[in-house]
Amino acid sequence: MFKNKRFFSISAVILSLILAISYTLIQNNELKRDLKKEKQQSQMLEAEKDYKQMISFYKQKSQGGKPKASGYEMMVESKKLAKQFTKESDGRFKEEWGHFLVRESMKKGIDPYIVYELLRVETGNQFDPKAVGPETKYGRAYGMAQFMENTAPWISKMAGLEYKNKEQLFDPLYSIQLAIVYLDYLYSKYDNWDKALTAYHRGIYGMEKYIQEKGHAKSWYAEEIQQKAKEQELLAVTN
Repeated sequence: MFKNKRFFSISAVILSLILAISYTLIQNNELKRDLKKEKQQSQMLEAEKDYKQMISFYKQKSQGGKPKASGYEMMVESKKLAKQFTKESDGRFKEEWGHFLVRESMKKGIDPYIVYELLRVETGNQFDPKAVGPETKYGRAYGMAQFMENTAPWISKMAGLEYKNKEQLFDPLYSIQLAIVYLDYLYSKYDNWDKALTAYHRGIYGMEKYIQEKGHAKSWYAEEIQQKAKEQELLAVTN
């Protein structure tokens, strides 16, 4: 009988220890989840603050701004380049898209060749409006200009466009408009295409980190787009 009491006492102690350890582990896991949630909320607030500053900067920059080219110049250039882009892409980049891209780019004073080549790189030379990027820790990118769900709403606000859901990013004209506005913002901010394009590709913080590591912003992405844009421009001149 004494042995049974001793056995039950030891069992009770062991059970208490197990329960105590389990409770501690549960508490630790809950604490970790709370800390992770707080960190995510803090990051979201910082991102929201940054995006608000971006929008404010862009609106101030755009107030009272005039188109960089006349309507006539835009029409003439859009006719020429739209056909060039469609031909050069073997019909994948529609002529309608080209007209829109050139006119909207010229309104902002952005090189339309840069925008076209950016869309080429972003879609792997396919110009697919329904393109979906690979899964990343930040989610996926959608559409021809490959915007993510966490950035598309803010760029849409910059562009003065309504944003409802990611399905809008599959509209080629909507996607092109966002790309032009975002490039206009980035180039206005840095006055440097290496920085602007690398920031488009890696994000602003990613671009700054790249500069810290490499000492410059000449990423493969920025160099390829600029080089291809120059080739397209030469092609237009020779033709």
